[in-house]
Amino acid sequence: MDLFSRKVVGWSMSEHIDRHLVLNALDMALKGRQPPRGLLHHSDRGSQYASTDYQQALAARGIQCSMSRKGNCWDNAVVESFFSSLKLELVYNDDFSTHEQARLAVFEYIEVFYNRQRRHSSLGYLSPVDFELAALPEKLAA
Repeated sequence: MDLFSRKVVGWSMSEHIDRHLVLNALDMALKGRQPPRGLLHHSDRGSQYASTDYQQALAARGIQCSMSRKGNCWDNAVVESFFSSLKLELVYNDDFSTHEQARLAVFEYIEVFYNRQRRHSSLGYLSPVDFELAALPEKLAA
């Protein structure tokens, strides 16, 4: 998630929470954003984020890793809020028959609804995409 706009820029689904899951999400985010070196990447202290493969992937792209202190959930509050919304607005309201059905529903939630339609009070009641579009002239002028 890009904390500037609250836009979900990389995501992945798997039957296992492991380094491959987060590496796939990282690859999606980097391909879509192509950030300059020096990006600050924040995560919790999960073993998938602390894995050698993941840390090497960050370092190879010049990304600085930041992890919360043990027991400190506040640093990851924006992402935790997103997952809460995803569960309340989608997952708990549906009974998916297959993994593919769930994956398609999550895709639609993130890419169609959350990023493009869902308004955020922290963004002046704009969607993440609309917030980025409104900020674009400022970014180009800087």
